[in-house]
Amino acid sequence: MHKYFKAIGFEDVKSKQEEDIIIEDVKYDYTHHELVGIDEVWDFCEFQKEYGPGIGVSVCGYMNESEYFEKEYEYPFFLGTGITSYSEVLVEKRIDRNDYVGICEDLNVGVSLVFKLQNTLELLREKQKKKQEVKYRSVTLSGLCNAGTILFPIMKSEAQKKQINEEKKNRMMLINEAKSGDQRAIESLTLDDIDTYSQVSRRIIHEDVFSIVDSYIMPFGIESDIYSILGEIKQLTKVENELSKEEIYLLSLEVNDLKFDVCVPVSSIIGEPEVGRRFKGNVWLQGYIHFR
Repeated sequence: MHKYFKAIGFEDVKSKQEEDIIIEDVKYDYTHHELVGIDEVWDFCEFQKEYGPGIGVSVCGYMNESEYFEKEYEYPFFLGTGITSYSEVLVEKRIDRNDYVGICEDLNVGVSLVFKLQNTLELLREKQKKKQEVKYRSVTLSGLCNAGTILFPIMKSEAQKKQINEEKKNRMMLINEAKSGDQRAIESLTLDDIDTYSQVSRRIIHEDVFSIVDSYIMPFGIESDIYSILGEIKQLTKVENELSKEEIYLLSLEVNDLKFDVCVPVSSIIGEPEVGRRFKGNVWLQGYIHFR
Protein backbone atom coordinates (compact mmCIF):
# COMPACT_ATOMS: atom_id res chain seq x y z
CA MET A 1 0.00 0.00 0.00
CA HIS A 2 1.23 3.51 -0.80
CA LYS A 3 2.71 5.20 2.24
CA TYR A 4 1.38 8.68 1.41
CA PHE A 5 -2.34 7.93 1.07
CA LYS A 6 -2.56 9.29 4.61
CA ALA A 7 -1.27 12.70 3.47
CA ILE A 8 -4.35 13.33 1.28
CA GLY A 9 -6.87 12.24 3.91
CA PHE A 10 -6.99 8.44 3.70
CA GLU A 11 -5.63 7.72 7.17
CA ASP A 12 -8.08 4.84 7.73
CA VAL A 13 -6.97 3.00 4.56
CA LYS A 14 -4.71 0.36 6.10
CA SER A 15 -5.05 -2.68 3.86
CA LYS A 16 -4.59 -3.51 0.19
CA GLN A 17 -8.27 -4.39 -0.07
CA GLU A 18 -9.29 -0.90 1.09
CA GLU A 19 -6.77 0.64 -1.29
CA ASP A 20 -8.19 -1.40 -4.19
CA ILE A 21 -11.65 0.07 -3.51
CA ILE A 22 -10.21 3.58 -3.99
CA ILE A 23 -8.37 2.50 -7.16
CA GLU A 24 -11.60 1.11 -8.64
CA ASP A 25 -13.37 4.37 -7.74
CA VAL A 26 -10.67 6.32 -9.60
CA LYS A 27 -10.87 4.09 -12.70
CA TYR A 28 -14.66 4.25 -13.07
CA ASP A 29 -15.48 7.69 -11.66
CA TYR A 30 -12.44 9.69 -12.69
CA THR A 31 -12.27 13.48 -13.04
CA HIS A 32 -9.41 13.42 -15.57
CA HIS A 33 -8.25 10.81 -18.08
CA GLU A 34 -5.66 10.86 -20.87
CA LEU A 35 -3.61 8.41 -22.88
CA VAL A 36 -0.61 8.28 -25.19
CA GLY A 37 0.03 5.62 -27.84
CA ILE A 38 3.23 3.66 -27.30
CA ASP A 39 2.88 0.98 -30.00
CA GLU A 40 0.31 -0.49 -32.41
CA VAL A 41 -1.58 -2.34 -29.66
CA TRP A 42 -1.04 -0.56 -26.34
CA ASP A 43 -1.62 2.96 -25.03
CA PHE A 44 -0.15 4.25 -21.79
CA CYS A 45 -2.99 5.90 -19.87
CA GLU A 46 -3.68 7.67 -16.61
CA PHE A 47 -6.89 7.99 -14.60
CA GLN A 48 -7.05 10.75 -11.99
CA LYS A 49 -9.68 11.61 -9.45
CA GLU A 50 -9.59 14.65 -7.19
CA TYR A 51 -10.97 14.23 -3.67
CA GLY A 52 -10.37 17.88 -2.81
CA PRO A 53 -8.80 21.02 -4.33
CA GLY A 54 -5.66 19.72 -6.06
CA ILE A 55 -5.49 16.48 -4.05
CA GLY A 56 -6.35 13.04 -5.35
CA VAL A 57 -5.21 9.65 -6.64
CA SER A 58 -3.71 8.77 -10.01
CA VAL A 59 -3.79 5.26 -11.52
CA CYS A 60 -1.41 4.55 -14.43
CA GLY A 61 -1.17 1.55 -16.71
CA TYR A 62 -1.71 0.17 -20.20
CA MET A 63 -4.87 -0.12 -22.29
CA ASN A 64 -5.28 -2.10 -25.51
CA GLU A 65 -7.64 -1.72 -28.49
CA SER A 66 -10.36 -3.67 -26.64
CA GLU A 67 -10.13 -1.17 -23.75
CA TYR A 68 -8.68 -3.79 -21.45
CA PHE A 69 -6.76 -1.91 -18.74
CA GLU A 70 -3.73 -3.34 -16.94
CA LYS A 71 -2.66 -1.27 -13.94
CA GLU A 72 1.07 -0.67 -13.52
CA TYR A 73 1.15 1.65 -10.48
CA GLU A 74 -0.86 4.22 -8.54
CA TYR A 75 0.07 7.18 -6.38
CA PRO A 76 -1.56 10.00 -4.38
CA PHE A 77 -0.90 13.48 -5.74
CA PHE A 78 -1.09 17.09 -4.66
CA LEU A 79 -0.93 19.85 -7.28
CA GLY A 80 1.02 22.89 -6.09
CA THR A 81 0.48 26.51 -7.12
CA GLY A 82 2.75 29.16 -8.60
CA ILE A 83 6.28 28.62 -9.91
CA THR A 84 8.90 27.16 -7.57
CA SER A 85 11.98 27.39 -9.78
CA TYR A 86 13.11 28.49 -13.24
CA SER A 87 16.33 26.52 -12.89
CA GLU A 88 17.47 23.75 -15.22
CA VAL A 89 15.57 20.47 -14.89
CA LEU A 90 16.78 17.00 -15.87
CA VAL A 91 14.23 14.20 -16.32
CA GLU A 92 15.09 10.50 -15.96
CA LYS A 93 12.94 7.40 -16.47
CA ARG A 94 12.68 4.84 -13.68
CA ILE A 95 14.13 1.41 -14.42
CA ASP A 96 11.19 -0.68 -13.21
CA ARG A 97 8.18 1.14 -14.72
CA ASN A 98 6.98 3.85 -17.09
CA ASP A 99 7.45 6.60 -14.52
CA TYR A 100 9.78 9.59 -14.36
CA VAL A 101 11.68 11.64 -11.80
CA GLY A 102 12.84 15.22 -12.21
CA ILE A 103 16.11 16.67 -10.94
CA CYS A 104 16.19 20.42 -10.33
CA GLU A 105 19.46 22.32 -9.86
CA ASP A 106 18.38 25.41 -7.90
CA LEU A 107 21.06 27.76 -6.55
CA ASN A 108 18.90 28.65 -3.51
CA VAL A 109 19.26 25.11 -2.19
CA GLY A 110 22.81 24.20 -3.16
CA VAL A 111 21.88 20.55 -3.79
CA SER A 112 19.94 18.77 -6.53
CA LEU A 113 16.25 18.34 -5.73
CA VAL A 114 14.76 15.04 -6.92
CA PHE A 115 10.98 14.86 -7.34
CA LYS A 116 8.31 12.52 -8.69
CA LEU A 117 7.05 13.88 -12.03
CA GLN A 118 3.28 14.49 -12.03
CA ASN A 119 2.71 15.15 -15.76
CA THR A 120 4.32 12.04 -17.24
CA LEU A 121 1.88 11.76 -20.15
CA GLU A 122 2.46 15.37 -21.17
CA LEU A 123 6.19 14.61 -21.23
CA LEU A 124 5.63 11.53 -23.43
CA ARG A 125 3.55 13.60 -25.88
CA GLU A 126 6.23 16.31 -26.01
CA LYS A 127 8.85 13.68 -26.81
CA GLN A 128 6.70 12.22 -29.58
CA LYS A 129 5.99 15.63 -31.10
CA LYS A 130 9.49 17.07 -31.09
CA LYS A 131 11.57 13.94 -31.73
CA GLN A 132 14.43 15.72 -29.97
CA GLU A 133 15.50 16.97 -26.57
CA VAL A 134 12.54 18.43 -24.68
CA LYS A 135 13.07 21.90 -23.22
CA TYR A 136 11.74 22.80 -19.77
CA ARG A 137 10.78 26.34 -18.76
CA SER A 138 10.01 26.00 -15.04
CA VAL A 139 8.72 23.64 -12.36
CA THR A 140 6.02 23.77 -9.68
CA LEU A 141 6.95 21.63 -6.69
CA SER A 142 4.64 20.29 -4.00
CA GLY A 143 4.99 17.96 -1.04
CA LEU A 144 2.93 15.22 0.58
CA CYS A 145 3.47 14.98 4.32
CA ASN A 146 2.00 12.45 6.77
CA ALA A 147 2.78 14.44 9.95
CA GLY A 148 4.43 17.68 11.00
CA THR A 149 5.27 20.07 13.82
CA ILE A 150 4.67 23.81 14.12
CA LEU A 151 7.51 25.98 15.46
CA PHE A 152 7.59 29.66 16.38
CA PRO A 153 9.58 31.96 14.07
CA ILE A 154 13.02 33.36 14.89
CA MET A 155 12.70 37.03 15.75
CA LYS A 156 14.83 39.26 13.51
CA SER A 157 15.19 43.05 13.27
CA GLU A 158 14.90 44.84 9.91
CA ALA A 159 18.66 45.35 9.88
CA GLN A 160 19.24 41.62 10.40
CA LYS A 161 16.77 40.74 7.63
CA LYS A 162 18.54 43.14 5.24
CA GLN A 163 21.94 41.65 6.12
CA ILE A 164 20.68 38.08 5.61
CA ASN A 165 19.26 38.98 2.18
CA GLU A 166 22.57 40.56 1.14
CA GLU A 167 24.48 37.48 2.29
CA LYS A 168 22.12 35.23 0.31
CA LYS A 169 22.62 37.28 -2.86
CA ASN A 170 26.40 37.22 -2.46
CA ARG A 171 26.38 33.46 -1.86
CA MET A 172 24.25 32.81 -4.94
CA MET A 173 26.66 34.85 -7.05
CA LEU A 174 29.60 32.88 -5.66
CA ILE A 175 27.87 29.54 -6.33
CA ASN A 176 27.16 30.62 -9.91
CA GLU A 177 30.79 31.63 -10.41
CA ALA A 178 32.02 28.41 -8.76
CA LYS A 179 29.90 26.33 -11.17
CA SER A 180 31.71 28.13 -14.00
CA GLY A 181 35.05 27.03 -12.56
CA ASP A 182 36.13 30.24 -10.77
CA GLN A 183 38.75 29.06 -8.26
CA ARG A 184 38.49 32.17 -6.07
CA ALA A 185 34.73 31.67 -5.72
CA ILE A 186 35.26 28.02 -4.73
CA GLU A 187 37.81 29.03 -2.08
CA SER A 188 35.53 31.79 -0.77
CA LEU A 189 32.59 29.37 -0.43
CA THR A 190 34.82 26.86 1.37
CA LEU A 191 35.96 29.50 3.87
CA ASP A 192 32.34 30.66 4.42
CA ASP A 193 31.30 27.07 5.17
CA ILE A 194 34.15 26.68 7.66
CA ASP A 195 33.16 29.95 9.41
CA THR A 196 29.50 28.87 9.53
CA TYR A 197 30.43 25.50 11.00
CA SER A 198 32.56 27.21 13.70
CA GLN A 199 29.78 29.64 14.64
CA VAL A 200 27.14 26.90 14.83
CA SER A 201 29.46 24.69 16.91
CA ARG A 202 29.88 27.48 19.47
CA ARG A 203 26.19 28.45 19.61
CA ILE A 204 24.80 24.91 19.78
CA ILE A 205 26.32 24.47 23.26
CA HIS A 206 23.92 27.05 24.74
CA GLU A 207 21.09 27.31 22.18
CA ASP A 208 18.48 25.05 20.59
CA VAL A 209 19.28 24.08 16.99
CA PHE A 210 15.95 25.50 15.71
CA SER A 211 16.79 28.93 17.13
CA ILE A 212 19.93 28.87 14.97
CA VAL A 213 18.63 27.22 11.82
CA ASP A 214 15.80 29.28 10.33
CA SER A 215 15.00 27.05 7.34
CA TYR A 216 16.36 23.95 5.60
CA ILE A 217 15.66 21.23 3.06
CA MET A 218 17.75 18.07 3.06
CA PRO A 219 17.43 14.44 1.90
CA PHE A 220 15.77 12.08 4.38
CA GLY A 221 16.20 8.31 4.42
CA ILE A 222 17.18 6.14 1.46
CA GLU A 223 14.50 7.33 -1.01
CA SER A 224 15.87 10.00 -3.34
CA ASP A 225 12.67 12.12 -3.42
CA ILE A 226 11.94 12.24 0.35
CA TYR A 227 13.12 15.39 2.16
CA SER A 228 13.14 16.78 5.65
CA ILE A 229 12.09 20.43 5.55
CA LEU A 230 11.70 23.44 7.81
CA GLY A 231 10.05 26.50 6.31
CA GLU A 232 7.96 29.58 7.05
CA ILE A 233 4.19 29.39 6.50
CA LYS A 234 3.11 32.06 4.01
CA GLN A 235 -0.50 30.94 3.50
CA LEU A 236 -2.70 28.14 4.80
CA THR A 237 -6.05 26.65 3.86
CA LYS A 238 -8.09 23.87 5.46
CA VAL A 239 -9.92 21.52 3.05
CA GLU A 240 -11.81 18.24 3.35
CA ASN A 241 -11.35 14.93 1.57
CA GLU A 242 -14.73 14.41 -0.11
CA LEU A 243 -14.68 10.62 0.38
CA SER A 244 -13.14 10.13 3.83
CA LYS A 245 -14.31 13.52 5.25
CA GLU A 246 -10.89 13.96 6.87
CA GLU A 247 -9.54 17.54 7.11
CA ILE A 248 -6.24 18.52 5.47
CA TYR A 249 -4.07 21.61 5.73
CA LEU A 250 -2.70 23.05 2.49
CA LEU A 251 0.36 25.07 3.50
CA SER A 252 2.27 27.49 1.25
CA LEU A 253 5.84 27.46 2.54
CA GLU A 254 9.06 29.34 1.94
CA VAL A 255 11.95 26.92 2.37
CA ASN A 256 15.47 28.19 1.67
CA ASP A 257 13.95 30.88 -0.61
CA LEU A 258 11.99 28.21 -2.52
CA LYS A 259 8.21 28.57 -2.48
CA PHE A 260 6.07 25.43 -2.69
CA ASP A 261 2.92 23.92 -1.18
CA VAL A 262 2.60 21.00 1.23
CA CYS A 263 -0.51 19.03 2.26
CA VAL A 264 -0.72 17.38 5.68
CA PRO A 265 -3.63 15.90 7.71
CA VAL A 266 -4.99 18.24 10.37
CA SER A 267 -5.02 15.40 12.91
CA SER A 268 -1.29 14.72 12.42
CA ILE A 269 0.04 18.24 13.10
CA ILE A 270 1.54 19.08 16.49
CA GLY A 271 0.84 22.74 17.24
CA GLU A 272 -1.38 25.37 15.67
CA PRO A 273 -0.39 26.52 12.15
CA GLU A 274 -0.47 30.26 11.52
CA VAL A 275 1.05 32.55 8.90
CA GLY A 276 4.56 33.49 10.02
CA ARG A 277 5.14 30.35 12.07
CA ARG A 278 7.35 27.53 10.79
CA PHE A 279 6.46 24.03 9.66
CA LYS A 280 8.77 21.05 10.15
CA GLY A 281 8.17 17.64 8.57
CA ASN A 282 9.26 14.97 6.09
CA VAL A 283 7.75 15.33 2.62
CA TRP A 284 7.52 13.29 -0.56
CA LEU A 285 8.44 15.82 -3.22
CA GLN A 286 6.40 15.97 -6.44
CA GLY A 287 6.66 18.36 -9.36
CA TYR A 288 4.78 19.59 -12.42
CA ILE A 289 7.06 20.68 -15.27
CA HIS A 290 6.11 23.53 -17.59
CA PHE A 291 7.43 23.00 -21.12
CA ARG A 292 8.77 25.64 -23.50
